[in-house]
Amino acid sequence: MVLFPVLLMLFALGMERVENRLRKLLEPDEEVQQYLDNASNAEVKELTKLGLPAAVARMRKRRSRDSEMDVARAS
Repeated sequence: MVLFPVLLMLFALGMERVENRLRKLLEPDEEVQQYLDNASNAEVKELTKLGLPAAVARMRKRRSRDSEMDVARAS
């Protein structure tokens, strides 16, 4: 009878440690968070079709192409 509260407390502490580890694993990377913050509807559809690595690569390519066009316009 006396062991039950102690075991329950140890179990709760153990689950808290597991939860913290899972939370750290599941936090989105900075790059993923940036993608999701700036993504248009078309980019989100692309993400669901291609997966995150391909969608981020396309976004980078598109952004670098856009920045090259901006530099060309400024000259």
